[in-house]
Amino acid sequence: MEYLRPVTDPTFVPDSQQRGLVAALPPQLRDFAMLARFDRPIGWWLLFWPCAWGVMLSGGETRIGLIAWLLVGSIAMRGAGCVLNDIVDADLDRQVARTAQRPVASGRVSKTAAWAWLGALCVVGLVVLFQLKPRAQLVALGSVALVAAYPFMKRITWWPQAWLGMVFTWGALVGWVEIRSDHLEALAALYFGSIVWCIGYDTIYAIQDREDDALVGIRSSALRLGSRVKAGVGGFYALAVAFWALAFWAIRPDWVGLVALVPVALHLAFQVVTLDPADGENALARFRSNRDLGFVMTLACWVVGNAGVV
Repeated sequence: MEYLRPVTDPTFVPDSQQRGLVAALPPQLRDFAMLARFDRPIGWWLLFWPCAWGVMLSGGETRIGLIAWLLVGSIAMRGAGCVLNDIVDADLDRQVARTAQRPVASGRVSKTAAWAWLGALCVVGLVVLFQLKPRAQLVALGSVALVAAYPFMKRITWWPQAWLGMVFTWGALVGWVEIRSDHLEALAALYFGSIVWCIGYDTIYAIQDREDDALVGIRSSALRLGSRVKAGVGGFYALAVAFWALAFWAIRPDWVGLVALVPVALHLAFQVVTLDPADGENALARFRSNRDLGFVMTLACWVVGNAGVV
């Protein structure tokens, strides 16, 4: 068949996590799982958490079914985004050590097969879309253009992380609008805080590829910040906490909301203080710790949204 070429056992990239689970799949299915980054669940956690924040802070703490659907959508659409990224970036990926063994870049999966897999993942996303109210559906569809443009950003700007921030935290808007359509000032602060949080953690992630990116001409915030990358991440994280504090205050203008943010601020401060820009494994660990940060922030949003304004 044209779009199922013979494959060899894939070489896992350094940040693969679910090696045992993915390795248990038949070789051809394994490559498609890796193409959607099922070996790295951190990505869909980072996409999902802002969805949960929007639901919780807007007072939708009882909407467990909605949160479950948003989780399914995050897994599917993160996978779809990764497939699109690998199709567009195949030539660049071949030149970077960490990405050279990706299924499309290595030739184990053809671009025709990758497009078919992308379509299947989008069908799952469409099913999730139909579970939302019409106004939330429109908001969700508003992200399509941003998602499609993201793979090209690293070619035209030193700050593709900023574009990723808009894309990867769009779920905060969807979750909020599904529950309510007022207090948009709180939603704006939550969203902008989430964007700069994403810029911070993806700058940490980009530290791993600085040498290869510089050689092949890929742009990133980690390269732009240079020796100031640690201070830059700290600045982005400080802005995130400031925006989130504004969001919390807009919903619950008392000290409880601000206290709920203390664990979030401490977690982010820990990442910055212990970050070693010269150590790729250290940077990867700090990046992954944002999965835990997302859960801590979800609890904070629940505390504030559960007793906030109506």
